[in-house]
Amino acid sequence: MQGMSTGDKHAVVLVSGGLDSATTLAMARAAGFICHALSFDYGQRHRAELYAADRLARALGAIEHRTMRIDFAGIGGSALTDQNIQVPEGQGGAGIPVTYVPARNTVFLSLALGWAEVLGSSDMFIGVNAVDYSGYPDCRPEFVRAFEQLANLATKAGVEGTSQFTVHAPLIHLTKAEIIKRGMELGVNYADTVSCYQADDQGRACGRCESCRLRREGFVSAGVNDPTRYR
Repeated sequence: MQGMSTGDKHAVVLVSGGLDSATTLAMARAAGFICHALSFDYGQRHRAELYAADRLARALGAIEHRTMRIDFAGIGGSALTDQNIQVPEGQGGAGIPVTYVPARNTVFLSLALGWAEVLGSSDMFIGVNAVDYSGYPDCRPEFVRAFEQLANLATKAGVEGTSQFTVHAPLIHLTKAEIIKRGMELGVNYADTVSCYQADDQGRACGRCESCRLRREGFVSAGVNDPTRYR
C-alpha cells in the first residue's frame, strides 16, 4: 500500500455497528493495528446499524471506513433480508434460527481478504462469538480456521509467500459480559452501537428479538448499565 511503512501493521476490520464488532475494532486498535473498517449494506432490515458503524469507525480511530453493497436480499432465505419472514421474538428455539443469513460471513471475509491483499495487509478481524450467540455456523472457531486456510490458498500473496493471512477472532471464546467489560476498558461507547435485528430508523431496539435478549443479559451479567435505546 502506498504510504505503508515497514513497521506499520494494517488490518481490515469488519464493523457491523453492533456491540461485538465495536469491541473488536477497539481491540485491534489496542493491539497496535492501523485499522481499515469495512461494513456492508446487504439488504438488511436493520439499516440503522450502518449509521452506527460509521460513528464507531470514526470514534474508535479507524483511518478509513468503507461500506460495500451486496444484494443478499436477492437470494432471501433469512428474516434479516426477507420482509416476508418474521424476526422471531423471545427465547431462541432449537436449531439454527431464521435470522441466519446464508453465506454472510463467508462473503464478508472474502471481500475483507481482497481489500487486505490490495492494502498489502495480512490481517483481518471479525467479531464472531461462539459462546453467547444464536448458533450460526459461520461464527464457530472451525469456520474461522477454515477460512484462514482458504485465504492462504486462494490469493496471489498467499501463493507467492508475500503474506501469511491471519483471521483474528478475539471474541470467539468470550461471554457477552466479558466482551462488554473488555470494551468498557477500551473506551467503547455502547450507546453508539445497534444490535437489534429490527431496530427502527433512529436505531431504537425492539427489546424482544434474540439479539436484544443476548445484549441485555450481557449488560446484566457484566454489572454495567445498559445504554440501549428501546422503542
